[in-house]
Amino acid sequence: MNVCGNLGDHLIGNVYVKFRNEDHADAASNGLNNRWYNGQPIYAELSPVTDFREACCRQYEQRECTRGGFCNFMHILKISDPLRRKLRDVTRARARSPFRMNRNTDRNAFRRSRSRSPYRRRNR
Repeated sequence: MNVCGNLGDHLIGNVYVKFRNEDHADAASNGLNNRWYNGQPIYAELSPVTDFREACCRQYEQRECTRGGFCNFMHILKISDPLRRKLRDVTRARARSPFRMNRNTDRNAFRRSRSRSPYRRRNR
């Protein structure tokens, strides 16, 4: 996850998240587009870019950027270690979910079967 610290209109508040699976990225994008943060709507879109190294400001990484927050290259903010651990733990917990263990298994197989009501007619 990359969080931009730039102040320019085209980069302010941008967060970039890389997914291993395109379907998961699409689901996250669709889910976020119906959400709000701090009284503002979230606008999520998918990006074809997979490597942001060329878009990052090397001068900022060396603490030498003279353009400040208005630089056109991404100034990546470090997320805190507790947040990074929390995100990692949530991701691992979801990966260990019984529904994700075997993708070919139908989710309904994990649900309890319901016994037939004794009052229901058996001969239809």
